[in-house]
Amino acid sequence: MTDPVHDVRIAAIPADLPHVERLWLEYLTWGNDENEARHGFRLPVREAVDHDLQVIAQFEPPHGRVLLAWQGDYAFGIGCLRGIAPDIGEIKRMYVEPAHRGTGAGSALLDGLIAAAREAGYARLRLDSPDFMADAHRLYRRRGFEPIEPYPESEIPEDLRAWWVFMERPVPQGR
Repeated sequence: MTDPVHDVRIAAIPADLPHVERLWLEYLTWGNDENEARHGFRLPVREAVDHDLQVIAQFEPPHGRVLLAWQGDYAFGIGCLRGIAPDIGEIKRMYVEPAHRGTGAGSALLDGLIAAAREAGYARLRLDSPDFMADAHRLYRRRGFEPIEPYPESEIPEDLRAWWVFMERPVPQGR
C-alpha cells in the first residue's frame, strides 16, 4: 500500500478542480498575508485563482501538470508545471498545508514535477518564490535549482521582484 503522505498523482481535471481551487486560494492567501506583514503589499488572490482556473489547460499534459498530494480523499498539497518557452518549464503554486509540512510531500511533488518536465522535453526548469519561503528554497537547492535573475515570463510584477527568489535548473533527458 502507498504511504498516504506520499500519494502524489496527476489531478483529474475537471473532477479535482475543487481541490485545486481550494489549495491555490490557501497558498496565495497565506503568501499574501506573509507579504503584507513583511513588505506591506498584497496581490489580487481571487483574480489570480480565477485566471488560472480559466486557463487550466496550460497546466495539463503534454506541456504541463497539476499534481496533488493526498491523504485518503483529502488533497493537502499541490504543485504545477507549465511551459513558458519551447524548452523551458515553470513550476507554479507549490504548496503543502502547514499540518503536512515536513512529511516529504513537498519533495514528492517537486520530484514529480521534475519528472513531468523531463517527459515534456524541457531543457530547463524555472520558478519564482517569495523571499520568506526559506524551507522551500532549501528543497529547491537540494534538487539542483540555482538562483538566477528575474525572467521575463514570471508573473511577478517588476516593482515587487526584489522580494522574490528566482531559480533555475537543467532538466537532463533520459532516466
